[in-house]
Parts: sequence; C-alpha cells; structure tokens
Amino acid sequence: MQQALVIENLTKRYKDFTLDHISFSLPQGTILGIIGENGSGKSTLINALLGLIPADYSRLELLGKNIAAHPNLIKQDLAVIFDDAGYDENFTPLQIGKFLSHVYKNWDADSYRSYLKRFDLPAKKRLKTFSRGMKTKLEFAIAFSHSPKFLIMDEATNGLDPVFRDEILDLLREFSEEENHTVLIASHITSDLDKIADYVAYIHHGRLLFFQSYDELQNEYGIINCKKSFLDNLNPEDVVYYRKEDYSYRVLVKNRYSLKQIFQDVEIHSADLEEIMLFYAKGEKLE
Repeated sequence: MQQALVIENLTKRYKDFTLDHISFSLPQGTILGIIGENGSGKSTLINALLGLIPADYSRLELLGKNIAAHPNLIKQDLAVIFDDAGYDENFTPLQIGKFLSHVYKNWDADSYRSYLKRFDLPAKKRLKTFSRGMKTKLEFAIAFSHSPKFLIMDEATNGLDPVFRDEILDLLREFSEEENHTVLIASHITSDLDKIADYVAYIHHGRLLFFQSYDELQNEYGIINCKKSFLDNLNPEDVVYYRKEDYSYRVLVKNRYSLKQIFQDVEIHSADLEEIMLFYAKGEKLE
C-alpha cells in the first residue's frame, strides 16, 4: 500500500521541550488520529510537517514527495484546518473564495458556494461578525473546495456544536473513502477519533508512545476492575498500567482475548482512546 506520509526521526528541540525522534508511516486513504495532552507535541509535529518551524529528520515525505524539496507542489494537494486560520476579519467568505481561486489550481467555486449554503454561512458578511464555530465551518468549506489529497486538522473541531461535529465526521469519512484521500487529525476530543480513526498515534511529553491501527488497539487492550489480590496474581507482562480507585483497581491489560481464556469469569471490557490515554498518562506499572 502506498504511503501518504513518511516520518523518520523527526526531532525538534526547544529550551524546555523536545519532540523526540518521531517515526511512523501512514497509508493513503486512511484517517490518523493524533492524541496527547496539551503541550505533548501534537502541534509541534504538525508545524514541522508544514515547514512552519525548522526541525531535524532523516526522512519527511508527504504524498510521495520530499516536503522540503517540493513545498509548492505539496501545498496544492494539501488542506490545513487550524483552530484559528488567521484570515483578515474584514473579508467576507465571497472575497476569500475569490482570493483562493488564484491560489489553488483545482479551486471549485460552485462547490465552495454549496458548502457555504450547507453550513449556513452568510457569504457577504465580514468575518468579524462570525462566531468561532462559524469561522471553523468556513475553514471546512475552504478545505473541501479545492480537491485536496491530504487534509490536516489541528484541534479543528473545538467550538463546534455536537450536531455539526457529527456532520464533519461524516464528511471526513466520505473524504477518506475516495481514492488516495488521507486525513490527519490532532485532537483532544478522543470520542471523535473513536468514531473515525483508522490509525492512532499517542504523543506524550514529546515521545511517540505508540502508533497502531485502531482495530489493533481495540483487539489488544482491555480494562479489568478488580481487587488488589487479583491484581497481584496478574503477570506484569500482561499489565500495561493500573490505577487505584477508592475501593478497587482499574487495570489496562494487553492480550485481552488470551486473558479472557484464562480468567473466564472476569469481565474484560474494551478501552476507548480516552481511557487508554489516561492509563498511559497517570497509571502505574506493576512490578
């Protein structure tokens, strides 16, 4: 399968933070969710990919092209949605569309107007009258109107109402199902990623803790609620992390189906991304 994104040893050093040797490859036609706490390095990774900050790396390719060597070619096939796009507040959506028609060779004015109508965005009102959610909707209208092959979103669903957020998730599914379309989403709203992610990368304190397919995560990880005596009898190799609660222990285990064969009377339920992230961030290792 052709890779949409290849990262090898991406490193960015600041005085008090280091994005430390990030490496993974993302197949075309998939959705990647990047999770991590605030300040973990998600935005630093995206800014380095986009060439907005200098960084060290062994290999950095987007859509089969070296990012540093072909920035203009890549930008035509790339759409980026930030929490704040930074468009002039005195512009209207129509004026922005006219400007972008000279930027993107595949700009589709009819599609753009259709998205403005679909998202209930007034085409002739200035952006300074828009709410934060309306501005985000405008970014999505722009992104879907120039036929990108790779869509990058950094906390882009912040401030959206649940109904529109669900609509966006549907659009992202449709987009990724089309040939060679790939999506990268950095978000702290892990419930969104539970619904649509094909792959998940977890960045913690600048380090990549795991990069796995969502299906692998669901099949591998499980959670057990138990007493201390049961925890003590578990093989430490099967315990990823555990957390002590008021009257019991919650244990994140791997090889959940194998463990179920051993402990047939014990409930081992699946773990969503938020639970997995909390265990990695705040859990303890079983010695």
